[in-house]
This record gives sequence, C-alpha cells and structure tokens, in this order.
Amino acid sequence: MDLVKVIESENIQNSYPEVEVGDFVKAHLLIKEGAKERIQVFEGYVIARKGQGLSETITIRRVSYGIGVERILPVNSPKIDHIDVIRKGKIRRAKLYYLRDRQGKAAKITQKI
Repeated sequence: MDLVKVIESENIQNSYPEVEVGDFVKAHLLIKEGAKERIQVFEGYVIARKGQGLSETITIRRVSYGIGVERILPVNSPKIDHIDVIRKGKIRRAKLYYLRDRQGKAAKITQKI
C-alpha cells in the first residue's frame, strides 16, 4: 500500500493547512468558458472539512440574495487558484451544519482574537 501513498504525495499540490472550519475565506476558482479562463471568487464560511490526503474536501457556505449556497471543493483541485483567509472563526464544533437553519445575526460566527 506504499505505492498509493507515493502516488498521492506526487499529486498533492495545494494543501491549505491554515484554512480551518469556522473561517471566512475567499476561494479564487479557475472558471473555463469556451476557450477563455477567468478567476471567480467564492467567499463564505468554511462549515466542514472532510477526508485526508488527495481526497480531502472543504465545504464553503454563503448566503446569496437570501438563499444559502454551498460549494464542496476538493482541496487539491487544480481549479483552485488560491484561498485567502479573511477572518478566523471561534467555534466549538467540527462541522457547522447548524448554520443552515440560522438567519441574520444568529448565523454569525464570532471572530477569534
């Protein structure tokens, strides 16, 4: 099974150890439209981090025009240009799925000092 680890370590390109659950982030994603490529920014709270190694994913949630939008991004995807951490969140849970039921101030995460 060492062969799997060797192949995974060669393909891991973007590891973001500084991105944690509860952080408010800006993910710069490469979007392909026809022959053109552009960068689109998706910003929101990281509500989950799942898996490890090559198959690790993060779930980013934002509220857009009153509707909650979530994106599940593979951490090692070549479609992610980079991720900027805007604010660190002070949380006490590993997964923040309860934010789906909250609105307004109740859906706010306090900032880590």
